[in-house]
Amino acid sequence: MLKGSAWMTAGSIGSRLLGAIYTIPWVTWMGVHSNEANSLFAQGYNIYNLFLIIATAGIPAAVSRLVAQYNGEKNYALSQHLYRSGLYVALLMGIISAFIMIAGARLMDNGDKDVIPVINSLAFAVLIMPTISVTRGYFQGYGLMAPSAISQFTEQFFRVIYMLVITYFIMKIIRGDWKNAVTQSTFAAFIGAFSGLVVLLIALVKYRKILNVGVTQNKSLNSTRKLMLKVIYQSIPFIIIESGITIYQLIDQYTFFKIMKMFNSISKYKLNVYYALFSFNANKLYMIIISIAMSIAATVIPILAMLRSKNDVKNIEIQIKNVQLLFLFIMVPTALGLYSVAQQIYTVFYKYDDLGIMVLEFSAFIALPLGLYTVNAAVMQGLSKSKQMLKYLLIGILLKLIFQLPSIYFFQVFGPLLSTGISMIVVNYLILRYFYLNYNFRISYILKTINKIVLFSLIMSFFTKNFISLINSPFDIYNRYIAFVCLIFAVFIGGIIYLFLVLKFRLADKIIGYKAEALRTKLNIK
Repeated sequence: MLKGSAWMTAGSIGSRLLGAIYTIPWVTWMGVHSNEANSLFAQGYNIYNLFLIIATAGIPAAVSRLVAQYNGEKNYALSQHLYRSGLYVALLMGIISAFIMIAGARLMDNGDKDVIPVINSLAFAVLIMPTISVTRGYFQGYGLMAPSAISQFTEQFFRVIYMLVITYFIMKIIRGDWKNAVTQSTFAAFIGAFSGLVVLLIALVKYRKILNVGVTQNKSLNSTRKLMLKVIYQSIPFIIIESGITIYQLIDQYTFFKIMKMFNSISKYKLNVYYALFSFNANKLYMIIISIAMSIAATVIPILAMLRSKNDVKNIEIQIKNVQLLFLFIMVPTALGLYSVAQQIYTVFYKYDDLGIMVLEFSAFIALPLGLYTVNAAVMQGLSKSKQMLKYLLIGILLKLIFQLPSIYFFQVFGPLLSTGISMIVVNYLILRYFYLNYNFRISYILKTINKIVLFSLIMSFFTKNFISLINSPFDIYNRYIAFVCLIFAVFIGGIIYLFLVLKFRLADKIIGYKAEALRTKLNIK
């Protein structure tokens, strides 16, 4: 799990960082239209993410789980046949989703016609992303996480390059319309997707010997039609479950403007600025740490599927405990770290803004239940408990809708994040209760370790926050370059403190085993 998560985390965080770093020049070139551009970008991308999940999200997870299951049964020929059948499903899903996005853009614009060309430009990426996702799932089913991670990073790299070049050309060279720059920036998703596909095709050739091992030893094949139906059937719960966070974001998109207008006399410009603060500005940054949870989730599904195929209940219980600890060990200090450096990181990526910084600080804490949902949902799917997970998600969505109006009424721009946090906490409680009732998973077994993680993270956050206050005092806190220097020092100090504590008090041993001792020897920690 650690090895697979390392690859997936590297690819996911690398691509997320690129996806966040580009905003520094991009926002600068947008000038006075930056928050409006962020709002338009976010509205288009939320719709794109939903269609992307419908067209892809369920398929790689389903393929990954089924391939791991068949390989566990040593039915390698069926794994390959499943992959080819999955490609047919992917092609069909891509065509249907792209067509609906183009034909139905006017019905999804939320009353803003500027969103239509953005949705249309993103349809091209949806066309080929299912093929990419099936191939990634195929590799993950074999435990080969590197091709997925590298293609993910490559996809983001070329997307960002195209975005920056085209935005600079439109805004700085020809002094064009910022709305056209946003549309071209979203079209960059297709450029990135195509480059990611090329990487995967190269990987199929490179790893062909591993992928072909044992294929001739088993000729037990199902019909292509039967396997296609199986992929679709397996992927439907995945689609809904993995779209959980996106569904929450769409609820925000289609309710925030209306609820704010109900209780406030506010201009369209101001509404777009508020929406951009939590849906784009903060989202870009806290989704970097949620991508860690996504990486763990992608790794745990095939592991649990293989254990389930062997009916290995004891090791399933162990893996559930391991995945909770791994999540908390990484996510708690990361979330508190983001809270500690919120002022600096927000100033670097956008510009100094009191409200924007407070939204980011609040978002750092909301990232924890969101990330835990991602991991726990993956565990449920790996255990083939998708129907139960779907039930919990529907409860969460209902709670989100119930709390949305009062949260926005009382807390305005913080409201959507608050209602999301409340509903996700309830969903996570229900999942953990399910683990307790069915797999003998008790939080009390790992409570001592959790307390150490929280304590060390709080110590790290306290010293980091105070260190920043100390070095900030003689400087101009509004300056982006000074904020960047402070951020680098703060991240370094925070990382060193947490690393020292987890090694000194043997917490790391519970996560990475004997390698912790080697680290202590290298760093001369006794």
